[in-house]
Amino acid sequence: MSDHDNIRQNVSRAYASVVSRPAPEGSCCTPVQKGTLVKLAGYQEDELEALPADAVVNSFGCGNPLAFSEVQEGDVVLDLGSGAGIDLLIAAKQVGPKGRVIGVDMTDEMIEKARQIIDESGLNNIEVRKGLIEDLPVESASVDWVISNCVINLSPEKEKVFAEIARVLKPGGQMSVSDVVAQDLPEPVRDNLELYNCCVAGAISEEAYCDGLRRAGLANVEVRERIEYDVAQIEGLVRSDQRAYNKNTCCGGETDDSVAFDGLAALCKGKVWSAKIHAQKPA
Repeated sequence: MSDHDNIRQNVSRAYASVVSRPAPEGSCCTPVQKGTLVKLAGYQEDELEALPADAVVNSFGCGNPLAFSEVQEGDVVLDLGSGAGIDLLIAAKQVGPKGRVIGVDMTDEMIEKARQIIDESGLNNIEVRKGLIEDLPVESASVDWVISNCVINLSPEKEKVFAEIARVLKPGGQMSVSDVVAQDLPEPVRDNLELYNCCVAGAISEEAYCDGLRRAGLANVEVRERIEYDVAQIEGLVRSDQRAYNKNTCCGGETDDSVAFDGLAALCKGKVWSAKIHAQKPA
């Protein structure tokens, strides 16, 4: 098995554990506490209130890729790493009954959760497919929009993801992605597997991200919004995610390791932020 496959399996197990684990309200394992101030940035209260609670508390994004987007009624939208489906639901309402929304995720537990939430929502213009974002189960030139929320940073083969985005977009189609980017991360952070699962260690620089999209053939690449993380936000993101992913550090287990993770988070000061990146396939 390749290193890339090992990374993907590790990420999949981490998110499967989070979405599958029952947690009492208010515990440190409750997903809604997992970096809520950072991860739900960009969502409006009325948007969240209109969604099933399960979709909101199981959201692990770093922004709202659909905020201020130009998604129109009748469009086909593809969500990479769709998770429990918060962005699928929002997109489905934007495209209306004449449009279609497709989610792709590699984790069975996430797909099951998303399908359950979609059924509860009553929306019938959404489908979720199992697959890798590096090898999308989607026809070429078939979607108007590609969106993604804090997922591409987790891929060990980001160039393949960028190429797949370019492949599935229709000519003139657009991409709107919210993702974590990082600049000059110290080696102890880059080498930490738990921090990879927390969307930090695998993040690339903003410049590398945009250059990768251009090499894939996309145009009009630009960063439209940035959310800079202060030390407290990074510590909260790392500590809460690490506890959720590691069964030995929460819900009755030991918590000493969280101190070490906070130390690593401090090394990320000024080096980690969320960016909303837009690109378009030439017409």
